[in-house]
Amino acid sequence: MASCSQYQKALKSEDMAVKYEAAVKKYDAKKYTKAIRLFEQMAPAFRGKPQSEKMFYMFAQSYYKTQQYYLAAYQFESFVSSYPKSEKIEECAYLEGFCYSKLSPVYSLDQVDTYKAINKLQSFIDTYPNSAYLPEANATLKKLTDKIEKKYFEIAKQYNTIADYKSALVALDNFISDYPGTQYKEAALYLKLDSAFKLAVNSIPAKMEERYKNAKTAYNGLIKYKDNTQYKEKADEMLAKIEEGLKKYAK
Repeated sequence: MASCSQYQKALKSEDMAVKYEAAVKKYDAKKYTKAIRLFEQMAPAFRGKPQSEKMFYMFAQSYYKTQQYYLAAYQFESFVSSYPKSEKIEECAYLEGFCYSKLSPVYSLDQVDTYKAINKLQSFIDTYPNSAYLPEANATLKKLTDKIEKKYFEIAKQYNTIADYKSALVALDNFISDYPGTQYKEAALYLKLDSAFKLAVNSIPAKMEERYKNAKTAYNGLIKYKDNTQYKEKADEMLAKIEEGLKKYAK
């Protein structure tokens, strides 16, 4: 009860020293939500004071510990900007990017926070190449880039699914060009063949020959990438029909 009474007095006090002492006690006791209330009261008047660096570090950590990642990211970013010589700057720079990674949604939604996380983590890796946080930063960065790859692969795949084969070919070409090392490359090359083949089959006679040739090129691209592809049987069936179609135009 005495502790609660002191905390309530600190909340109502105009004395920043009283608020600071109470906030540190709550922070050290891992009562971060209560510490945040005091930090929020102190923040506007605390910049430039001798204890401001420690206070804003605890403020950011309190948001982070309570999983308020937007607010934590903002405070970590502000800390990095305000205290460039702090011994905590490396940790805060990493946690800023990590907070945005925690805000990254499923691949099908808008990826604004994913891109923010990627940019922040890449900047951290470039700035602190020998950091103890580097393995975690690289692992998180890979998960985020994999998510972006999946998003754009699924978009390209969707064009094929809805039989918009022209758009599928453009989207798949762009995807393969933008992500040459992607884990979805084999699937993308197969979908490119499938889209090119179906576009040819459903074309007007005047465009069939050219489109059959494009489909054959797509087949060769898939086999060149992986001659024992899991799609080999289906690809060979399409090739047989492509060759049959091209015979009509042989001179």
